[in-house]
Amino acid sequence: MPKAVVLLSGGMDSATCLALAQREGFEVIALTVDYGQRHRVEIARARAIAKARRVRDHRVVRVDLRAIGGSALTGDLAVPKDRQAAELGHDIPLTYVPARNTLFLALALGLAETLEAEAIYIGATAVDYSGYPDCRPEFLRAFAALAQLATARGVRGDPIDLRAPLLSLTKAEIVRTGVALGIDYATTLSCYDPRRDGAACGRCDACALRRKGFAEAALPDPTLYVQPRGAKTWPAGRRSTSTPARPRRKSMRRRRP
Repeated sequence: MPKAVVLLSGGMDSATCLALAQREGFEVIALTVDYGQRHRVEIARARAIAKARRVRDHRVVRVDLRAIGGSALTGDLAVPKDRQAAELGHDIPLTYVPARNTLFLALALGLAETLEAEAIYIGATAVDYSGYPDCRPEFLRAFAALAQLATARGVRGDPIDLRAPLLSLTKAEIVRTGVALGIDYATTLSCYDPRRDGAACGRCDACALRRKGFAEAALPDPTLYVQPRGAKTWPAGRRSTSTPARPRRKSMRRRRP
């Protein structure tokens, strides 16, 4: 069975990517990066997802980006809350972590070459997103070109395939796809500023996009949210099933002339 390295953060997008890689016939090697993020509970969620999907090889690599800072996720900056829908995707918010996806993909590339994996999966999306520059198609195409130049396999004419199957999907389409593939989204975490027990804040960009996705998919959101007015949490919704949007396989490999 061919192998694929899947970047698994513990969020809904990466969990959906993992399920898609399995559906496409790959033996998944899951890679989670502990980069000193404030929402460290997502690492435990990644482990839970890998276990639920019966991933036999799940690796957690530690690279402490707090030494660099520059982000609300790795420094002392406050996580932006209650931004208007029109603001999302039109600027680069403080939750952007400088060079994060470049670093993640470099680690995945090294692991893929070492384990002779055929592909790397990343859950980047450029439709319902916060505006990060390293989630855009241009960035992914550039990294795919770099991978061909920077690896022994690339030089030999057998480059590792970089895939971003969610790139052109809305959050609603991602939700429908994951539910149909059996993802329990109650085990995933999107929030940038969760409580220690994992309850989502409900007010950051990631929570807003997640709630938008479930609402537009007409499916109940199973996320446990913190209520703003004293009560502990909003109750989780029930899980449902639906017909998925069929993601087009987004490969960033350049065709050889």
